[in-house]
Amino acid sequence: MSEKQPPSRGASGDEVPDEVWERFLRDSELDIKASAAPKEPSARARMVAGRQREERAAAKARGGGRRNKRRPAEPAGWRTGPAWHETNGRAARRRRVRGLVGVLLALGLLLVALNPGRALSLLTGKDSAGGTSATPLAAETGAPTGAPPSFDPDRPTLKEPFRGSPAAQYADGAAGIELPEATAVGGLSKERISAALADTRALLIDANLNPATLRGERPVAALGRIDPLEKETIDDLSAGLDRPDKDHDPLTFVTRFDPKEVALVGNVVKTRGRMSLDARPGGGAVVHTDYTFVYPLVKAAPGSTEVARTIVRRTLDVEVLDPAVTESTEGRLWLGTRRVDIANTACGVRDGYAHPHFDGTPREGAEPSGATVDPYDLNRPLPEGTGPCRVLSRL
Repeated sequence: MSEKQPPSRGASGDEVPDEVWERFLRDSELDIKASAAPKEPSARARMVAGRQREERAAAKARGGGRRNKRRPAEPAGWRTGPAWHETNGRAARRRRVRGLVGVLLALGLLLVALNPGRALSLLTGKDSAGGTSATPLAAETGAPTGAPPSFDPDRPTLKEPFRGSPAAQYADGAAGIELPEATAVGGLSKERISAALADTRALLIDANLNPATLRGERPVAALGRIDPLEKETIDDLSAGLDRPDKDHDPLTFVTRFDPKEVALVGNVVKTRGRMSLDARPGGGAVVHTDYTFVYPLVKAAPGSTEVARTIVRRTLDVEVLDPAVTESTEGRLWLGTRRVDIANTACGVRDGYAHPHFDGTPREGAEPSGATVDPYDLNRPLPEGTGPCRVLSRL
């Protein structure tokens, strides 16, 4: 809008008439007032302003008169849009997965507690009771307090001959015969005791683990460690090995099977037990041994597949004498008390061999009698000699 210019003087320089000048001033004042007055808002502006007033009033009513401090709504984005909902869905799925893993872990722990043999089988893909790869038990340091727990009742096979047996965790063969620490005992030097312990171990290995001995051959190495001055014992053992009968039973000293009847499955015999040292009354030392040997066997007939186990627990006291005190041979051993319990052999048969029973075949000898016993209970006392045949709770 252009400003009104004041009327100019004429060329003659005469002044503007007073009525003209007053009209100019009046018109200019009206124009200024009109330009300074506020403009009427548009319809859209009035609508927006009205909506804002309504929102403020509603917020004031909800907030109890306090100012509404909520942030304005954000546009869809990383917090509020579809991406946030997707993240929330993944979190829910992760929570469900963690819950499922927790349930499976609890079931696994329960399986391990109730059936460790089967649990290890599932983890490794093979039955741990059948091979030599099962984790061995720690060596015995004292008499156990009871029988081991029951294992998977699955039957043994040619591939897994210790399946379903506590023997799956026993050591393999001679590895299960560990020596105690040698110390000077009963007037004998530490070196003499160390040699006696090693000789005792060699005697046990030859009498119970040597394949030749197991198939009926003479245990030359074991016999060679006995003091020749112990003539009565040597004669008794020789008679049993050559002409076994009720009064001369070699099974009180060695383990033997008739090779025409059975054969060992594989080349592993499981071993579990302990050896300890004590002073001997009157001088010298006594080596106490208590070992269990588990033999997996199959019939010698071609094509046989059924596996039976015979369990032999043997206790033997070996005396180490001092030649300076007692008449004896330096470096040799004397046999003291010996006891044996053979689980799964023909009752009353005294032919110098153990005869395992196989299912589905007639039982040789008398029927077992007496109280039921667990052959894997290594804490029960053994009778002197070979002991009676008793009913077995498991093999």
